[in-house]
Amino acid sequence: MAQRTKVIELYKTLLHLGKDYPKGYTYFRTNLKKIFTKNKDENDPQKIEKMLEHGQYVIKELEALYMLRKYRTLKKRYYS
Repeated sequence: MAQRTKVIELYKTLLHLGKDYPKGYTYFRTNLKKIFTKNKDENDPQKIEKMLEHGQYVIKELEALYMLRKYRTLKKRYYS
């Protein structure tokens, strides 16, 4: 898969995950757009791969954040 396609897929995935962000979707979207436009002129394939790996790490962290929030909510419901 081409790097451009990977970057677009990463951006779409992050946008989708940003819908449940604690500070709000608009905050998440503006910061995400700012980061992607800052690095839009990067041409080095190794640096792009590092950025894609970091993006995958961020996805995992966001998923962990959301799972923790769900766990805390369930815990509050069943335990005082």
